[in-house]
Amino acid sequence: MDLNTLSTIEEIKKMDHAQGTDVKGVFVLKKKAVKKAKNDSSYFSLEYGDRTGNFHSFCFGDNPIYSRLESIDEGSPVFVQLITGVYQGRFSPRLTETRSLSDEELADPDLSARLVETCLENPEELWAEFQKFVEAIEHEGLRTTVRLAIGEIEVGFRSTPAAVAMHHAYRHGLLEHTIHMARACQALLPFYTEVDPGLAMAGLLLHDIGKVIEYEGELSVSKSRIGILQGHVVLGYRMARKAGMVAKLEPDLLERLEHIILSHQGEMEWGATAMAATPEAVFVSMIDNLDARMGMVQYALRHRSEDKPFSDFLPGLKAPLLTDPISKIELSSEDIQDSLDL
Repeated sequence: MDLNTLSTIEEIKKMDHAQGTDVKGVFVLKKKAVKKAKNDSSYFSLEYGDRTGNFHSFCFGDNPIYSRLESIDEGSPVFVQLITGVYQGRFSPRLTETRSLSDEELADPDLSARLVETCLENPEELWAEFQKFVEAIEHEGLRTTVRLAIGEIEVGFRSTPAAVAMHHAYRHGLLEHTIHMARACQALLPFYTEVDPGLAMAGLLLHDIGKVIEYEGELSVSKSRIGILQGHVVLGYRMARKAGMVAKLEPDLLERLEHIILSHQGEMEWGATAMAATPEAVFVSMIDNLDARMGMVQYALRHRSEDKPFSDFLPGLKAPLLTDPISKIELSSEDIQDSLDL
């Protein structure tokens, strides 16, 4: 199988869907769920992805490939043949063939780079920047706590996504998300002198470290057993507490650092175990929410459709996003006055 002859999801989405083009590709079967139609027949709801994007499709029981899909697990790389199409205004191709990849095909060194989406920024440069943020923490106990906590999980921290689907959901996404937050933190601290800079930065750098344990999988990410049973907030709290105790961090500072992690999700229904109740916890929670939402915006803009002004509905924003570029039409003074008169 020559990967160069196969289409990526980005290339497929740019095709004329009305023509029903027959295309072939290799994707990751990211999600597979059995559902019931109105006539009580079963069908598969499927999500496929590669480094350029993802798409959803359906496979009904009368499709010859239905039985083959039953034996393919989520997270598996698969060969897919499909006919492009649209359902309810959304790209939804019809599957005509699928199979698991052979051992020889799985050994192709270019396969992972084709299937796994990564952050746009250079991961090595992001990691170097992360270390600079750590070393800039003036309080020795806090600085040592961050070093110890990250040192336990460095490899995973540098590659783990920040989420399964909501934001920064790609390789190195957690590192990218953390650096974006640290940059925002550094820029905003001068405006909020009530916030302790070292404590806020330490809590920010550690706020999502539990995700290194919460998630698992190389080609397709899902929650691990302990991730489901405890979640990244509790896992991160435990990791930071262990590091803080080894670093002999003062009890009051350790408690405040733990509180940042326990409350950073913002709302109890979003996964926080406590509401933010210190200046630093409120500060970090707000920056986290900002970057998570803007991460969704950035992703939608990167994957915008040329023939649609809006993205698909984004659950994290509770709305689709207008992805059309801002019009560059310049208004004359008469046009502006006319609009004001309205």
